[in-house]
Amino acid sequence: MPSLTICMSHTPLRGHFDPPVYTLTAIGEAIEEVREKIRAFSPDLVFLFAPDHYNGFFYHLMPQFCVGVAADAIGDFGTARGPISVPRTLALNCANALLGAGVDVAVSYRMKVDHGFADPLNELFGTLNGIETIPIFINAVSPPLAPFRRSRLLGEAVGRFAATLDRRVLFLGSGGLSHEPPVPRLSSASPALTELLIEGGTPSEAQTQAREDRVIDAAKRLVRGDPSIKSLNPRWDRGFLDTIQSNDLGVFDGYSDEEVSRDAGESAHEVRTWIAAVSALAASGEFTSTVHLYEAVPEWIAGFAVMSAEPIASVTRN
Repeated sequence: MPSLTICMSHTPLRGHFDPPVYTLTAIGEAIEEVREKIRAFSPDLVFLFAPDHYNGFFYHLMPQFCVGVAADAIGDFGTARGPISVPRTLALNCANALLGAGVDVAVSYRMKVDHGFADPLNELFGTLNGIETIPIFINAVSPPLAPFRRSRLLGEAVGRFAATLDRRVLFLGSGGLSHEPPVPRLSSASPALTELLIEGGTPSEAQTQAREDRVIDAAKRLVRGDPSIKSLNPRWDRGFLDTIQSNDLGVFDGYSDEEVSRDAGESAHEVRTWIAAVSALAASGEFTSTVHLYEAVPEWIAGFAVMSAEPIASVTRN
């Protein structure tokens, strides 16, 4: 099974509040580099690990991990909208393999996903349905969260399943790094917001616009240096990237939710998607990785990074 991993930050703020042109250019060049790697690799199946931001998963039943047997992107913040091309039988086989490996996953036949899933597919393939994709949700914003170790074990189990397939597999991680946008918290929510976080439902146009306006306003305040908006943490981000490049993924087992929230922000827990995607690759042996870009981008409330990784054996053969 030839394999490749790409991990990248996502943002719903592109086009709403952008960084300077030179930063946009650098990000665009890095994304084009990994697009070229993908074109050269020519995958025919994607395992996409991504979070949700209370657009598809709610507290009336909040799984830690969920495999989508069918999935649609809702198009929040004007991002890509529509069905994802999910191979149903293969997704079910994947879920069964994960359960057999001791990883408790839920299964959804109507998975609703937001920009966390749509952004990387659209950035890398120009469409949501151009390649068969098995979407795997990882809870990263809705406490309580499964320990970081579980994301590593999830990824390893996906990697072992993928190794049984006669496919060219791309493992794709979407999220992180340091950031803390105004995602609502159940612990401090008003009664009306509590109901929304638990039951979900379709927000009104006014509610949707108000939510997007809050995020854009937070980004503008972060750029101005407003101390009420948590700063990005490039040092933490680079330490995380260095740990991946060390091939010692067990280090992440020692991460605690409290420390990550304190040092990198409440939404930095999305790095679980990177841990899973890289662990899926590592299930087949040692790998080498390249950081194509790291930028602290306050306009997008994101420690923004793009990374690729591939088995050492494949690099040696090339």
